[in-house]
Amino acid sequence: MGEHILDELAWRGLIAQHTDLDALRRDCDAGPLTLYAGFDPTAPSLHIGHLTQILTLRRFQHAGHRPLALVGGATGLIGDPKPTAERVLNSREVVSGWVARLRRQIEPLLDFDGPHAAMMVDNLDWIGSMSAIDFLRDVGKHFRVNRMLAKEAVSARLNSDAGISYTEFSYQLLQSTDFLELYRRYGCALQIGGSDQWGNLTAGVDLVHRVQQRAVHALATPLITKADGTKFGKTETGTVWLDPELTTPYAFFQFWINADDRDVGGYLRAFTDLGREQIEELEQATVERPWAREAQRALAEEMTSLVHGADETRRVVLAARALFGRADLRELDAATLTAAMTEAPTGTVGLSQQPTIVDLLVSCGLADSRGAARRTVREGGAYVNNDKVADDSWSPAAADLLPGGWLVLRRGKRHIAGVRVQ
Repeated sequence: MGEHILDELAWRGLIAQHTDLDALRRDCDAGPLTLYAGFDPTAPSLHIGHLTQILTLRRFQHAGHRPLALVGGATGLIGDPKPTAERVLNSREVVSGWVARLRRQIEPLLDFDGPHAAMMVDNLDWIGSMSAIDFLRDVGKHFRVNRMLAKEAVSARLNSDAGISYTEFSYQLLQSTDFLELYRRYGCALQIGGSDQWGNLTAGVDLVHRVQQRAVHALATPLITKADGTKFGKTETGTVWLDPELTTPYAFFQFWINADDRDVGGYLRAFTDLGREQIEELEQATVERPWAREAQRALAEEMTSLVHGADETRRVVLAARALFGRADLRELDAATLTAAMTEAPTGTVGLSQQPTIVDLLVSCGLADSRGAARRTVREGGAYVNNDKVADDSWSPAAADLLPGGWLVLRRGKRHIAGVRVQ
């Protein structure tokens, strides 16, 4: 018998709030528990923040419980209120397409076979056929407006110039209806979500209790933060998505490899399946050998393999090594090299112009003037495709081009840039 799921969640730092942990433990021990988390299709892809809930469902499944992953075809048409402004309502066709995309992203991360098989559910199946009269009588009657007004996002909007529409104000009732319906259909007794969803989670618990006279549970995970105060899952180029077309596997890998030393232990706990002892060893390595970035490498490889697969991880690890002279750049395919170059400063030149190393260094921003570029070459700090260039009149030939028409330039050990040759 392994560690209890609630004890594992606790040491991983994944319990922020709960309704009654002792009662939840008893229900977990009484037999397989059915639980769910909801994901609204308000964008064409999930982002890495959503992994917290998907992987918590997965941890419960590994402990012998049954997860339901709800992709909200109905709630995605409405949108959970943001603290700042109304959401733009997307068309039914767009939302339906996004539902399919999100389902495809979630499915590989859960097990849909065996005695504790996961299930995908869509709240459009029950909310879509509910009349306005039924909704108001069967659901709305159980809610008190004064409690709904106290919800943080609602109260922030009420006190702003934007206000809040009745549509978004009603979102809490829709999410509560999901819990009630999943309880009726599948005996679902636990909803998990981020701590920013706590008001919605407890509203669902209250509705099931009022209608079914049954005590069910809610458990909120903490919102993942970054020690430097910037938002988790955001980079200079935007949100880190799970869709490889929106965030390349190389950029995904680099997000994790760039984790702050202060954050990496928490990320290893929240997002990977590594055990406590392994994580503590990596944390100790970060203290003793911070320059080696062992914890960040383990985190990046675990996460990229989880989301994009082992083959893609091998490609991006090879690319990261090759860019800094530790592997052969010519082993990279054009797509991987191009993805890597989008994370670096780049320039463009024409081969017919016979650009010199000085031109190349200036064009990609590794030198801010021709004089500075010449100094870099003279001091032995200029590299093209990991080969040192000692002559400031050197010019590339067609045979020097890497897949995709790239030249990889480096100034010193750390400063990388790309030039695309046309």
